[in-house]
Amino acid sequence: MKTQELFKVLEDHKDKSLLFEYKPGLLVGANYHITEVKHIKIDSVDCGSQTDSWNETIIQLWESPSELGKTEYMTVLKALGILKKVGKMKPYDINAEVKFEYSNTAFHTAQLFVNDFEINGNKLIVKLAVEKTDCKAKELCGVPQALQPVYENDEPCCSPNGNCC
Repeated sequence: MKTQELFKVLEDHKDKSLLFEYKPGLLVGANYHITEVKHIKIDSVDCGSQTDSWNETIIQLWESPSELGKTEYMTVLKALGILKKVGKMKPYDINAEVKFEYSNTAFHTAQLFVNDFEINGNKLIVKLAVEKTDCKAKELCGVPQALQPVYENDEPCCSPNGNCC
């Protein structure tokens, strides 16, 4: 999701509570705070000697230990106020990919992509996900594409009677 798309979603749902799902069925605690907004410029060289550059907006979420047990989530309006204040100090690249940086005691620190969002009553739930790393220069480096086996019957592959062993 691009930064401007996130802002549009937030603008359209100012009256709701803002929740983040960092894994299917697992929510960032209601005691979260937006503690930092990073405007990142990536300048890269991949393993095929190809250069690339792009911008990212990274919004850090942190759960306050002093507010454990809190049940009311931050409102979209409050989050939007924080993000707009940041934008006045350091302008956003509205076309930058937006990510959320988060961790807790059971989940490693990660920069999570926005996969989707959902409206559930008075809640706006932003669905986050980890993206796997990948080689951008597969063709140049001769990395074979994973082939999916084609089965002619329903027997599992590599069983004694399987069709691919």
